[in-house]
Amino acid sequence: MSEKEEVVEMTKAWTRWQDWTEVAIGVLVLLSPLVVDTSNAAMWTMIVLGALIAIDGLVDLAMPAMIYGEYVQMVLGALLFISPWVMSYSDLMAASWVSWVGGVLTIAAGALAMPSANAAHSAAAQPH
Repeated sequence: MSEKEEVVEMTKAWTRWQDWTEVAIGVLVLLSPLVVDTSNAAMWTMIVLGALIAIDGLVDLAMPAMIYGEYVQMVLGALLFISPWVMSYSDLMAASWVSWVGGVLTIAAGALAMPSANAAHSAAAQPH
């Protein structure tokens, strides 16, 4: 695939695997209180952050040239990672591990999407 074809592929909506990964992580975190023991604070933290991560992934999929979505994704991943300590559920091992792993994977997917988002943004900014 040529470089021009690769850039065109990155600018197409609903095609970036990193954004689909973000949606999947968000949905898994959102649904995890159904299968892991949680406190009230842990449950709502995981539901809200999981939903926000999934929604951000859908927005990134629909608008691949929006670079800010990747930054939002990484911030949400960091919030998910620190949430067991901030919301005092680090003693709930399964819920904590879901948050820690989900947070790290969300940050990693956002970092891996940055070059694609930058290329898509540059391609969208160039006159045709």
